[in-house]
Amino acid sequence: MKRLLQSIKNLKNSKIKNLVDTRLREFKEIGNGSSNEIFEELCFCILTANFNAERSMKIQRQIGDGFLSFSKPDLAKKLRELGHRFPNTRAKYIVDARKHKNSLKDIVKTFNDDNELREWLVKNVRGIGYKEASHFLRNIGYTSFAIIDFHIVDVLTKHNIIKKPKVLTKRKYLEIEDLLREIAGKSNVNLAELDLYLWYMETGKILK
Repeated sequence: MKRLLQSIKNLKNSKIKNLVDTRLREFKEIGNGSSNEIFEELCFCILTANFNAERSMKIQRQIGDGFLSFSKPDLAKKLRELGHRFPNTRAKYIVDARKHKNSLKDIVKTFNDDNELREWLVKNVRGIGYKEASHFLRNIGYTSFAIIDFHIVDVLTKHNIIKKPKVLTKRKYLEIEDLLREIAGKSNVNLAELDLYLWYMETGKILK
C-alpha cells in the first residue's frame, strides 16, 4: 500500500490536483442544477454499466434532452447509431427511470443517511447497481462512495492490495470500498477525489 499512497501523494502535488478540484466543483454544480440535469446524469450512469465511460460521455452530449423526451424505440435507435453496446436494454431502463425524473432532486435530499440513499437507488432504479449508484451520487456532489469498476480493481490488484475478484458481489463491493476508504483517509482525500486520482493512474485521464 505504501507505493500506492506515494503515487497518490505525487499526484496531489502535481497539476493533476487542479484538474481533480475542477471536476469536483463541476459535480457539485450538477447536484445544484435542475431536476432535468440531475436526471440526465442518472441516464449517463445507466449507460456506463458494462460499457466505456468516455464513450458514454460522448453519447450523453449528443442525446442531451432526448433522455427526457425520446420514445423507447427512438432512444434505442439513437443509442444504436451512437455505438452503445446495449441500446435496447439501456433505452428501456432510461424510459422506466423517467417516473423519478421530477422527484429525483427532492428524493436525494430526503435521506439523512447517504448509505440509505444509495440503497434506495439500487432498489428503485432499474439498471442501477452499487457501482452505478455510487457513480451517480459522486457526479452530483456526494463524496462518501467508491466507484469500483475494473480500472479501480486493476490498480488495487497491481499494488497487491486485493486479489482480483471473479464476481463483484455486494459483499465484495462493500469490502473493497472499506479498503478504499482506508486509503482515502491515509491520503487525506475523500472517496470522490481518490477515485479520480486512481482513474488517472490507470488511464491517464480525468473523466467523470
